[in-house]
Amino acid sequence: MRRGGEAHTSATVLGRVPAPGLVLGGVCGIQFGAALAPRIYPQVGAAGVVFLRLLIAGVLLCAVWRPRRRALTAVRGAGWTVAGAGALLAGHHLAFYEAVRHLPLGAVATIEFLGPFVIALAGSRRPVDLLPACVAAGGVLLLGGGGMPLAPAGLALAAVAACCWAGYILVSARMAQRVRGGQGLALAVLGAALLSAPYGVAHAGAALLDPHVLWVAAVVAVAASVLPYSLNLEALRRIPPRVFSVLTSLEPAAGALFGLLILGQRLAWPQWLGIAAVACASVTATLLGERRGTRRTRSGTDAAAPARHADEPAAHAPAARTPEP
Repeated sequence: MRRGGEAHTSATVLGRVPAPGLVLGGVCGIQFGAALAPRIYPQVGAAGVVFLRLLIAGVLLCAVWRPRRRALTAVRGAGWTVAGAGALLAGHHLAFYEAVRHLPLGAVATIEFLGPFVIALAGSRRPVDLLPACVAAGGVLLLGGGGMPLAPAGLALAAVAACCWAGYILVSARMAQRVRGGQGLALAVLGAALLSAPYGVAHAGAALLDPHVLWVAAVVAVAASVLPYSLNLEALRRIPPRVFSVLTSLEPAAGALFGLLILGQRLAWPQWLGIAAVACASVTATLLGERRGTRRTRSGTDAAAPARHADEPAAHAPAARTPEP
């Protein structure tokens, strides 16, 4: 009862924070953790960091939310949704942290952000909707040719991270509607830790038990997993994935800032301009999408929609998009 009460209290506190504040808090936490993690790369590598981060975060989240089996069986397909979220988390973390070994954090965060950007652009039908895509493409070109060479291997890994992160946003939005509280999130993170365990243990071995490594990994787990994913999950209960995507437009800039302050990574001014271009493209894509959605609503598309019971899972996005931290 006590732990259940703590989870309820946490949910109540998060419920009082505006959704944009939740998303921005998650953005800062993720990028701070990503900047701190390279401190233990020499001992355990990116694979070891990912395994420890996910394991510690999964254990902490399970202790808070105490997931029950009935949480996965109450709604059809909930178990598969949680498993999918865990697999995408594992893939995203491994690709992202390996990419940080080759590229500045700001560059990785910018390329990764193209995943949410594609979500914001999904469903576009008009020529004007191609404008954000062109701006984003120009931003990526500035990032890659802005005076500081970027390793091809790092670019490829960052692109994989972008795909996994986009998938996680969509799957997590569905999970937030199908599984109550943070039970699904806790199981997804723990499942991601199990998936990354063979790779992490094989590369790090006994170094995973070093006290310094464990301390840094614990800070990274809380700052970059427990808090951000809890904040994101609560935010996704109140706002659609498209709006969530545009609110994360500060993530590339946050990554570049934390990379500069903590890792001493400097970018050339054209690369800063490229980061800004990608962020602006996402904002533009979302505004165009919202305007299109408003026109559909005014035309009476949703006028005949039946009322939904308060406990019934919500269809969290437009039908055209098919729908998370």
